[in-house]
Amino acid sequence: MRYNIKGKNMEIGERTKEKVSDKLDRAKKLFPEDAEATVVIKNEKLEYIVEVTIPMSKRVVRAEVSADDMMTAVDKAVDIIERQIVRYKKRLKTQMKKNAAFKAEYDAINIPVDDADDDTLYKIEKSKKFEIRPMSAEEAVMQMELLGHSFFVFRNDETELINVVYKRKDGSFGLIEPE
Repeated sequence: MRYNIKGKNMEIGERTKEKVSDKLDRAKKLFPEDAEATVVIKNEKLEYIVEVTIPMSKRVVRAEVSADDMMTAVDKAVDIIERQIVRYKKRLKTQMKKNAAFKAEYDAINIPVDDADDDTLYKIEKSKKFEIRPMSAEEAVMQMELLGHSFFVFRNDETELINVVYKRKDGSFGLIEPE
Protein backbone atom coordinates (compact mmCIF):
# COMPACT_ATOMS: atom_id res chain seq x y z
CA MET A 1 0.00 0.00 0.00
CA ARG A 2 1.22 3.47 -0.85
CA TYR A 3 0.61 6.46 1.40
CA ASN A 4 0.04 10.05 0.33
CA ILE A 5 0.30 12.12 3.52
CA LYS A 6 -0.46 15.85 3.32
CA GLY A 7 -0.80 18.65 5.82
CA LYS A 8 -3.29 21.49 5.70
CA ASN A 9 -2.49 24.60 7.76
CA MET A 10 0.68 22.81 8.90
CA GLU A 11 3.90 21.20 7.65
CA ILE A 12 4.27 17.43 7.91
CA GLY A 13 7.84 16.30 8.62
CA GLU A 14 9.41 13.01 7.56
CA ARG A 15 9.32 11.62 11.11
CA THR A 16 5.58 12.35 11.38
CA LYS A 17 4.99 10.74 7.98
CA GLU A 18 6.81 7.62 9.18
CA LYS A 19 4.72 7.46 12.37
CA VAL A 20 1.47 7.88 10.43
CA SER A 21 2.59 5.21 7.93
CA ASP A 22 3.36 2.81 10.79
CA LYS A 23 -0.10 3.36 12.24
CA LEU A 24 -1.74 2.81 8.85
CA ASP A 25 0.21 -0.42 8.35
CA ARG A 26 -2.33 -2.02 10.73
CA ALA A 27 -4.98 -1.78 8.02
CA LYS A 28 -2.59 -2.53 5.15
CA LYS A 29 -3.35 -6.25 5.21
CA LEU A 30 -7.03 -5.55 4.45
CA PHE A 31 -6.40 -3.92 1.07
CA PRO A 32 -4.87 -4.99 -2.24
CA GLU A 33 -1.13 -4.35 -2.74
CA ASP A 34 -1.69 -1.52 -5.23
CA ALA A 35 -4.07 0.47 -2.99
CA GLU A 36 -3.21 4.09 -2.23
CA ALA A 37 -4.24 5.78 1.00
CA THR A 38 -4.56 9.57 1.07
CA VAL A 39 -4.17 11.09 4.53
CA VAL A 40 -4.90 14.76 5.12
CA ILE A 41 -3.98 16.17 8.53
CA LYS A 42 -5.46 19.56 9.42
CA ASN A 43 -4.60 21.67 12.41
CA GLU A 44 -7.59 23.81 13.32
CA LYS A 45 -7.67 25.77 16.54
CA LEU A 46 -6.79 23.34 19.35
CA GLU A 47 -7.43 20.05 17.56
CA TYR A 48 -6.19 17.89 14.73
CA ILE A 49 -8.54 16.59 12.04
CA VAL A 50 -7.35 13.46 10.23
CA GLU A 51 -9.03 12.36 6.99
CA VAL A 52 -8.10 8.96 5.55
CA THR A 53 -9.42 8.02 2.09
CA ILE A 54 -8.68 4.69 0.40
CA PRO A 55 -10.24 4.05 -3.02
CA MET A 56 -10.97 0.41 -3.81
CA SER A 57 -12.14 -1.19 -7.03
CA LYS A 58 -15.75 0.05 -6.86
CA ARG A 59 -15.92 1.75 -3.48
CA VAL A 60 -14.18 4.36 -1.39
CA VAL A 61 -13.38 3.76 2.28
CA ARG A 62 -13.16 7.01 4.25
CA ALA A 63 -12.78 8.11 7.85
CA GLU A 64 -12.61 11.58 9.38
CA VAL A 65 -11.68 12.01 13.03
CA SER A 66 -10.80 14.99 15.21
CA ALA A 67 -8.84 14.85 18.46
CA ASP A 68 -6.51 16.93 20.62
CA ASP A 69 -3.56 14.67 19.72
CA MET A 70 -2.66 13.91 16.10
CA MET A 71 -1.64 10.27 16.70
CA THR A 72 -4.83 9.61 18.67
CA ALA A 73 -6.83 10.88 15.71
CA VAL A 74 -4.84 8.64 13.34
CA ASP A 75 -5.48 5.61 15.60
CA LYS A 76 -9.21 6.31 15.67
CA ALA A 77 -9.31 6.76 11.89
CA VAL A 78 -7.55 3.40 11.36
CA ASP A 79 -10.06 1.75 13.73
CA ILE A 80 -12.94 3.18 11.70
CA ILE A 81 -11.36 2.02 8.42
CA GLU A 82 -10.90 -1.51 9.79
CA ARG A 83 -14.53 -1.71 10.99
CA GLN A 84 -15.82 -0.39 7.67
CA ILE A 85 -13.89 -2.92 5.59
CA VAL A 86 -14.95 -5.87 7.78
CA ARG A 87 -18.59 -4.77 7.58
CA TYR A 88 -18.26 -4.28 3.82
CA LYS A 89 -16.85 -7.79 3.33
CA LYS A 90 -19.74 -9.27 5.32
CA ARG A 91 -22.21 -7.43 3.10
CA LEU A 92 -20.42 -8.70 0.00
CA LYS A 93 -20.66 -12.23 1.34
CA THR A 94 -24.43 -12.01 1.61
CA GLN A 95 -24.64 -10.40 -1.85
CA MET A 96 -22.44 -13.14 -3.27
CA LYS A 97 -25.06 -15.72 -2.28
CA LYS A 98 -27.52 -13.92 -4.58
CA ASN A 99 -25.13 -12.92 -7.37
CA ALA A 100 -21.75 -14.47 -8.22
CA ALA A 101 -20.55 -11.19 -9.75
CA PHE A 102 -19.49 -10.01 -6.27
CA LYS A 103 -16.97 -12.86 -5.86
CA ALA A 104 -13.95 -11.03 -7.34
CA GLU A 105 -14.55 -7.99 -5.14
CA TYR A 106 -15.06 -10.26 -2.10
CA ASP A 107 -11.81 -12.15 -2.76
CA ALA A 108 -9.84 -8.88 -3.09
CA ILE A 109 -10.41 -8.13 0.62
CA ASN A 110 -7.87 -10.13 2.59
CA ILE A 111 -9.70 -10.85 5.85
CA PRO A 112 -11.59 -13.93 7.04
CA VAL A 113 -15.26 -13.47 7.85
CA ASP A 114 -17.23 -15.95 9.92
CA ASP A 115 -20.92 -16.54 9.30
CA ALA A 116 -21.94 -16.28 12.95
CA ASP A 117 -21.30 -12.54 13.27
CA ASP A 118 -23.83 -11.02 10.85
CA ASP A 119 -25.18 -8.44 13.33
CA THR A 120 -23.05 -5.66 11.79
CA LEU A 121 -24.95 -5.73 8.50
CA TYR A 122 -27.04 -2.68 7.77
CA LYS A 123 -30.61 -2.95 8.86
CA ILE A 124 -33.27 -0.55 7.60
CA GLU A 125 -35.39 0.38 10.59
CA LYS A 126 -37.94 2.57 8.88
CA SER A 127 -39.22 3.16 5.37
CA LYS A 128 -40.99 6.32 4.33
CA LYS A 129 -42.88 7.43 1.22
CA PHE A 130 -43.69 11.00 0.32
CA GLU A 131 -44.80 13.08 -2.63
CA ILE A 132 -41.99 14.71 -4.58
CA ARG A 133 -42.99 18.16 -5.78
CA PRO A 134 -41.22 20.21 -8.45
CA MET A 135 -39.34 23.18 -6.94
CA SER A 136 -36.12 25.14 -7.21
CA ALA A 137 -33.05 24.28 -5.16
CA GLU A 138 -33.56 27.41 -3.05
CA GLU A 139 -37.14 26.38 -2.26
CA ALA A 140 -35.90 22.90 -1.32
CA VAL A 141 -33.35 24.40 1.11
CA MET A 142 -36.10 26.51 2.67
CA GLN A 143 -38.35 23.43 3.01
CA MET A 144 -35.48 21.42 4.53
CA GLU A 145 -34.82 24.16 7.08
CA LEU A 146 -38.53 24.36 7.96
CA LEU A 147 -38.61 20.59 8.56
CA GLY A 148 -35.38 20.65 10.56
CA HIS A 149 -33.79 17.93 8.40
CA SER A 150 -30.19 17.66 7.22
CA PHE A 151 -31.21 16.74 3.65
CA PHE A 152 -34.24 17.05 1.37
CA VAL A 153 -35.21 15.14 -1.80
CA PHE A 154 -37.08 17.08 -4.49
CA ARG A 155 -37.78 17.25 -8.23
CA ASN A 156 -35.85 20.11 -9.81
CA ASP A 157 -38.36 22.29 -11.68
CA GLU A 158 -35.75 23.25 -14.31
CA THR A 159 -34.38 19.80 -15.19
CA GLU A 160 -37.32 17.60 -14.06
CA LEU A 161 -34.78 15.28 -12.35
CA ILE A 162 -34.68 14.10 -8.75
CA ASN A 163 -32.14 16.15 -6.73
CA VAL A 164 -31.03 16.26 -3.10
CA VAL A 165 -30.04 19.33 -1.09
CA TYR A 166 -28.12 18.81 2.13
CA LYS A 167 -26.56 20.77 4.95
CA ARG A 168 -22.76 20.55 5.05
CA LYS A 169 -20.64 20.38 8.20
CA ASP A 170 -19.51 23.97 7.75
CA GLY A 171 -23.15 25.20 7.71
CA SER A 172 -23.37 25.78 3.96
CA PHE A 173 -25.63 23.79 1.64
CA GLY A 174 -24.88 21.26 -1.09
CA LEU A 175 -26.84 20.01 -4.10
CA ILE A 176 -26.65 16.48 -5.54
CA GLU A 177 -27.75 16.12 -9.15
CA PRO A 178 -27.76 12.93 -11.28
CA GLU A 179 -25.62 12.82 -14.41
